[in-house]
Amino acid sequence: MNILIVDDERMPLEYMTRTVEGVFTDASITAFRKPSEALEYVSALGESRKKQVDIAFLDIEMGGMNGLQLAKNLKDIHGKMNIIFTTGYSQYAADAYAMHACGYLMKPVSSESIIEAMDYLHHPIDQNKEKRIRIQTFGNFEVFADNEPLKFSRSKTKELLAYLVMRRGARCSNSEIIAVIWENKTESKALQNQFRHLVFDLKSTLQKVGAEGILTKQRGSLAVLPDRISCDMYSFLESDAEAVNKYMGEFMAQYSWAEFTNAYLEQILK
Repeated sequence: MNILIVDDERMPLEYMTRTVEGVFTDASITAFRKPSEALEYVSALGESRKKQVDIAFLDIEMGGMNGLQLAKNLKDIHGKMNIIFTTGYSQYAADAYAMHACGYLMKPVSSESIIEAMDYLHHPIDQNKEKRIRIQTFGNFEVFADNEPLKFSRSKTKELLAYLVMRRGARCSNSEIIAVIWENKTESKALQNQFRHLVFDLKSTLQKVGAEGILTKQRGSLAVLPDRISCDMYSFLESDAEAVNKYMGEFMAQYSWAEFTNAYLEQILK
C-alpha cells in the first residue's frame, strides 16, 4: 500500500506519520510539508508507471495551496486515489465530501479513526493480498499471515474471528456474537463496550498484516468474506481430498460453541 501524508506544519506532520505507521506497518509512507512537492511526487509516479498512491491524508488549511485544491489536483492525476482530510476545523466538512472524500478526521487523529475510515474507501486496495491469510480450524483454531502465526492481543479477539469464520460469510449481528462468546453473561452496556473494543482490535490486527479486506462490517453486524481466505473447513465442504484427510474429528477444539459444527462435519463423513 502506498500512502501520502501532507501537512505544512512539522509537528502535526510527524505525529500523523507516526500514527499512520502504527496502523499500516507494511505500507510505503511518504510525507510532505509542501503541497507542491506532493503534487510533483504523484505526477512522477504516474509518469514512471510505478504504483499509484492508494490513500492520501491531507491537511486542509495550508499555505499556498490548501488541502481541497491539492485533492482536486491529485485526483486529476490519479482518479482512484482515496482522499482523507485531516483538520482541526469542522467548517470544511461539506466542501470535503462534495469532493467525494473518503473521510474527514479531526485532529489529533487517532489510530481508531483511521481504521474506521478504511470501511469507507471508495476504491479497493490491492484485494489480491488477502489471499495471504490461511486459517486452520481442524484441531485448534489458528490464523496465519504468510505462514506466520497471527498474534492477537486479546484471546476473545481471536475467538470473534473464529466464530465469523465458522459462519462462512453469514452476517452475524452484534447481539448474536456477544451471546456466543460471552455465553454465561447477559448482554449489557459494559459487554457492548467490550465488544466494540474487540472489533477495533480485530480490524487493527488484520490491518497490520494487510488483511483488512477479509472482514466486512455493516451497521450492527459483521461477516468474513470466504473467497478471500484459505480455510481447511471451506475446502473440506468443497470435498477437497487433502482437507478431508486432515480432519481428525476435532474442529476449533478450544471453543465449546463449535461442537455442533464439529458434529455436522463428522456426519458428512459417514
